[in-house]
Amino acid sequence: MSDGQPALPLETDRPTPFDPPLGLRRRAPLSRLAYPDGHLGWVATGYDVTRAILADPRFSTRRELLHQPVGRERATEEPSPAEPGIFPHLDPPEHTRYRRLLGHHFGPRRVAELMPAIRRHTERALRDLADGGSPADLVAGFAMPIPALVICELLGVEAEDRQRIQAATSVMNDLDSHPEQAADAVGTITATVRAVLADGRSDGGLLAQAAASGELGDEELTNLGMVLLATGHLPTASMLALGAFVLLTDPVQRARLAVDPGRAVEELLRYLSILQFDVRRTALTAVEIGGQVIAAGETVVLALPLANRDPGHFPDPDTLDLTRSAAGHLAFGHGVHQCLGQHLARAELRVALTALFEHFPDLRLAVPPAEVPTRDRMAVYGVDRLPVSWSTVRTEQPRKVHDHALQDSG
Repeated sequence: MSDGQPALPLETDRPTPFDPPLGLRRRAPLSRLAYPDGHLGWVATGYDVTRAILADPRFSTRRELLHQPVGRERATEEPSPAEPGIFPHLDPPEHTRYRRLLGHHFGPRRVAELMPAIRRHTERALRDLADGGSPADLVAGFAMPIPALVICELLGVEAEDRQRIQAATSVMNDLDSHPEQAADAVGTITATVRAVLADGRSDGGLLAQAAASGELGDEELTNLGMVLLATGHLPTASMLALGAFVLLTDPVQRARLAVDPGRAVEELLRYLSILQFDVRRTALTAVEIGGQVIAAGETVVLALPLANRDPGHFPDPDTLDLTRSAAGHLAFGHGVHQCLGQHLARAELRVALTALFEHFPDLRLAVPPAEVPTRDRMAVYGVDRLPVSWSTVRTEQPRKVHDHALQDSG
């Protein structure tokens, strides 16, 4: 069946920094999409159909089957199967094996153990910001270092490696980067992992434990480390910056953050869903869903920002309300590929955002909101810079955020 709509390219223009692309809002929950390489596929914007596809084993994440919806240079390259260890682009049972090996390293108990490290890196970033003086860039001085240092500590990677990892990850995230640039960026991160493993610098971290288990070969272990480093900081950093940005424009919601940080973070995740173009599935067989038939081999872009603004699931979805229950949002995906690091990301967001506004009670934007540069052509949406200023700094230690609420959103 077909809805009769023409196949259009993916719309990327946002009416505001915080709202999904306007053109996608006008589409049906599941509609035809014209891909840059000539592929005729789909885009899902409705909550129910998106959640159903994410949970359906008839859809694959295998890299060689996926088509790229934006970025002509990378869209026209011939995708190859994922190397051993790159588990986000593997289907069960291969994917299941890696998730089983990694699950307890990112579960609620391990995240609770990491809370002192999260607080320590947050407090250090806030002190460095204050010492550097007003104005400052909240992306470089706050949003980027905290999750990068935490994932480095979890994996056993030296802190001084983080800036090189951050730069390479940014290239990988740019959908307009040339395939050779993206490959070089991957090589930079894998070389870092190899060096850590070769000279024993991992010091009891996840990489050292995985190596000691004997369950992974050298190639698997290196690729696994690359994936965890690349994905373990940029999404959280983007959410920290974008979350701070929207709260700086809305003093009413900002005041509500400290009342219930756990609930507030869930609503920020729903409202600002940052995985905009790169959550994709390809049908392994013909699947009828949402009144349409998706043929075998057709790729579907799952527009999570649109699904999380579906008025059929979230009342008044275009209003940010930190007091609402955003339970069931899809910011971390759903199903067997739901984000491995979701508990860690939640904890970092709760601690860091709460501490930021406690440490700088009169924090404000240093430029008009329209002048904040956004990452529109990135797989992970966010802002490039967030200039802020302040007059007052509180010197006492920020209050501790409770370690509960590490619940699953899906």
